[in-house]
Amino acid sequence: MSSKNILITGASGLIGTRLTELLLEQGHQVSHLSRNHSRSKARIYLWDIDKKQVDPHAFEGIDTIIHLAGAGVADKPWTDKRKWEILKSRTQSTKLLFEELQKRKHSVTTFISASAIGYYGFEDNEKLHKENDDSGTDFLANVVRQWEAEIDRISELSIRVVKIRIGIVLSGKSGALKELVKPVKYYAGAPLGSGDQYVSWIHINDLAAIFIRAIQNETMEGAYNGVAPHPVTNRDLTKAIATQLNKPLFLPAVPAFALKVLLGEMANLVLKGSKVSSEKIEQAGFKFQYDKVEKALADLLPKKI
Repeated sequence: MSSKNILITGASGLIGTRLTELLLEQGHQVSHLSRNHSRSKARIYLWDIDKKQVDPHAFEGIDTIIHLAGAGVADKPWTDKRKWEILKSRTQSTKLLFEELQKRKHSVTTFISASAIGYYGFEDNEKLHKENDDSGTDFLANVVRQWEAEIDRISELSIRVVKIRIGIVLSGKSGALKELVKPVKYYAGAPLGSGDQYVSWIHINDLAAIFIRAIQNETMEGAYNGVAPHPVTNRDLTKAIATQLNKPLFLPAVPAFALKVLLGEMANLVLKGSKVSSEKIEQAGFKFQYDKVEKALADLLPKKI
């Protein structure tokens, strides 16, 4: 692949950090659009979404934008204020990028954005969701639907748009896996709720590679699910983590009502699941390095902790 000049938003997060590392290793020019200056091998440009301000030099020479910005869905309780922050951070940041690209001369030809499998909702745990399915009706589905509507507007500027609907990202550094490991590590691991809810997961390296594939393959447009080929239930994922760590599982499942008391509406993130297909990204020529959860866990977790 020829060298690209890439601008990344939300680059300090789990995905952006790994993606930046891989892109720089491959010889690309990478810059970040950030709320503040931070230590990075990439050049930093500042933006302020609330004030609708972007450093005008950020787009100079850029041919590809990777848009990852968005408040963490599971970082804080879902108060009305937090729900608004989750929505605003996604829709208004995307709208600001659209407005900036619309009003200035630029060389951007490709816009690749994060999205989420939350688009499909939690109504049917057994249905295998594909990209042409309708969206769900719960809070997260409504957020993603509005988010993608703003992303799609970028295509009005004759820019190729790709949306990666990201599943549960497994990384050895932070994110969901770190939280799943904690109770297992201390002999308190157990399935959550029924344990039958599906987890559509993906290894961080495979997800970063999908974004890179979207840069390379100019025939890719529209939505693609960023999930591994074999979703697992919460119960099977918990067992696989325990096996990898050589820890026993002997506690009963954590009752759903207890999680609802503790987490409120946000409990849906762990009590309900969605089974999501990777067929479309595979048809685009992508080969998963970590297609089975056992292989991913063997890479990410030491055998003994």
